Amino acid sequence: MTTAQTYGSYLDLDRVLGAQHPASPAHDEMLFIIVHQTSELWLKLCLHELDAARRAIAADALRPAFKMLARVARAQTQLIGSWDVLATMTPHDYAQVRPHLGTSSGFQSAQYRQMEYLLGGRNAAMVAMHEATPGIAAALREELTRPSLYDETVRLLARRGFAVPAAVLTRDPAQPWVEDEAVTDAFAAIYRQPEAHWDLYELAEKLVDLEYHFQRWRFGHLKTVERIIGFKRGTGGTSGVPYLEAVLQHRFFPELLDARTRL
Repeated sequence: MTTAQTYGSYLDLDRVLGAQHPASPAHDEMLFIIVHQTSELWLKLCLHELDAARRAIAADALRPAFKMLARVARAQTQLIGSWDVLATMTPHDYAQVRPHLGTSSGFQSAQYRQMEYLLGGRNAAMVAMHEATPGIAAALREELTRPSLYDETVRLLARRGFAVPAAVLTRDPAQPWVEDEAVTDAFAAIYRQPEAHWDLYELAEKLVDLEYHFQRWRFGHLKTVERIIGFKRGTGGTSGVPYLEAVLQHRFFPELLDARTRL
């Protein structure tokens, strides 16, 4: 006889709600764990949608891609809002938890790194911190062999007749993106005549929206860390706030921003 499906069994709530294991008696450690666990779940959804959107763009199926990218932007607002909840921890609260974290750090989030890689922010050296988990390191290296979301967008511009240099189209996807004037020219042309390139114009805006929300998430991270620990070093070995400030300078879609200067 088949057991009836219930809300709890469908969502596997026994495992989900049993996955919080505070290492200290500190009251606020439960908050710290749940904020990070839920963030990883939202990242999982973002990766699910972005990977499908990348395939859709490669197939020139932009309408489904628009829905997926819009969903990611909404999920990103949940990630941004999580910092407001975590920021209710005071420096004293966090000081009760920090000694129990060891060297663990959000800096080590494989899904965050995967999302950076998928969008086009590629730094192969970052795989090294995941070598202790071979399956994760292999997945990240595999991602580096694939065109990013931005690579696929630029290839689409070329298929639509824009003059994108062959060197851009055949570049090694594992390498960091290098800004190209011809790509900026293409996006500027789209923005000057949106009625002639409406779907590409909408795609460009969806990408700008993604980067806007990603940078807001990074900024929220920076200000939350600054508020709680000041300028201490991060538990994962980074410099803390100075590292997060430097990361804010990294752009995924530079030509989309440069095109705005042209208009």
